[in-house]
Amino acid sequence: MSPQPISILLVEDNPDHAELTMAALKRGRLANQIFWVKDGEAALHYLFHEGIYGNGASAPKPGLILLDIRLPKVDGLEVLGRVKAAPELSAIPVVMLTTSDRPEEVGEAYRLGANSYITKPVKFAEFMEKVETVELYWLLTNTLPDK
Repeated sequence: MSPQPISILLVEDNPDHAELTMAALKRGRLANQIFWVKDGEAALHYLFHEGIYGNGASAPKPGLILLDIRLPKVDGLEVLGRVKAAPELSAIPVVMLTTSDRPEEVGEAYRLGANSYITKPVKFAEFMEKVETVELYWLLTNTLPDK
């Protein structure tokens, strides 16, 4: 049985990092729809269908969240905590994709329920490879819960 395409929510404030991540995901040629929001507040609005995402049609429930830690308005750890505390969202895998490798942030992310913690490498080729590996594991290898 082949996996059904799921939508991916990318929460990333750096346009260059977002562009690279989306390029790496598209390079894998999977039919996943990618939604990009630029800060933690927008991510919460998207996930809880608030504000401009109030009707829900513009914000399908993602099957995977790629979440940066250092975000404007609401930081990634707070977003993670709110997602994992919400019964309707808690089963969505959340991969922290960030430049921070501070042990206290890694520990806090896992304590709050992160499914994986990946640091972004500086080199372009390494970055692309890491994102493609994330995609292959979470979208093809891993079994995700039903929506």
